[in-house]
Amino acid sequence: MEEKKPLKRHKALQPFSREHHHGLLLCWKIRKGFLSKVEPNRIKTYADWFYETHLVPHFSDEEEFIFPILGEEHEHIKKAMAEHRRLARLFEDKADIARNLNRIEEELEKHIRFEERTLFPEIQEVATPEQLDKIKEVHESAPFVENDADPFWL
Repeated sequence: MEEKKPLKRHKALQPFSREHHHGLLLCWKIRKGFLSKVEPNRIKTYADWFYETHLVPHFSDEEEFIFPILGEEHEHIKKAMAEHRRLARLFEDKADIARNLNRIEEELEKHIRFEERTLFPEIQEVATPEQLDKIKEVHESAPFVENDADPFWL
């Protein structure tokens, strides 16, 4: 049986993949906080900062520049959009903080894995060189700057 080699990420999508890495680190920090018995409000403060600073612009750029390549009626785009909306609701819900943080951790990780393993490879296979150039032109991720105000995960 022939092994499938992983598809090398196109340069235009690499900044998004780097941002996904930081999203996975958020998931790890939430897990680490709970394992260390950190008060949920401390974790929530960091998660809210990460959401506003990193995820909101990331989701917006994906929706504006990447998702249109497959179109809004494509099943993977519908799924990704629904997950963006679900995650936004979880971050904005202030009711049961511990439960929502657990759900954010689980759902964000699943969402990132879906985009990296399914959605991005498909987009990169069908995108024209012009579409990829446009993505590269409009989205250049800046170096990640950590919020060290309360490093509860250390």
